[in-house]
Amino acid sequence: MSDDKSATPRLGRTPGRGTRRQPRSFKQLLLRRLLVVIPAFLLMFIAVRTGLLDMSYDKITFSKLSWFDNTALVEHLRLAVVRDNLTDLPRNCLVFVVNGNAADNTPTMDVLGRHGNGCPGTTPSADKLFSLKINRSERTVQTDAGTPGAFHDLPL
Repeated sequence: MSDDKSATPRLGRTPGRGTRRQPRSFKQLLLRRLLVVIPAFLLMFIAVRTGLLDMSYDKITFSKLSWFDNTALVEHLRLAVVRDNLTDLPRNCLVFVVNGNAADNTPTMDVLGRHGNGCPGTTPSADKLFSLKINRSERTVQTDAGTPGAFHDLPL
């Protein structure tokens, strides 16, 4: 065999050939990871703060049968009330009182707004904001928000 190194076949990287890439420094590795993590974090932060994540979850999980489950219905209505600006309170400060049992096809719900203890206001209280009339079989909701006693449809 000759002395020519290029004539001999070699597998993988060889230390003396000049085509070997230098190992990345810790700084380069850190910057590459930050370029991926920071935009992903900002995107997730925006999705959570705007309520996009909650609305997407509700679209996926709320089905026709959820109208007959009071817990799922309350969570769905909590998002609808905040989305339609029926109140200025955040959704964690809304309390739904179901008047009727789970077998009732047309229950009414009173929506209360909590104050104090992490909600806007200084004294702890829960005041009635408005009422909701639910028709489970037709999947409709009516509210008297803004017009006490006169119900109108709530778009869902």
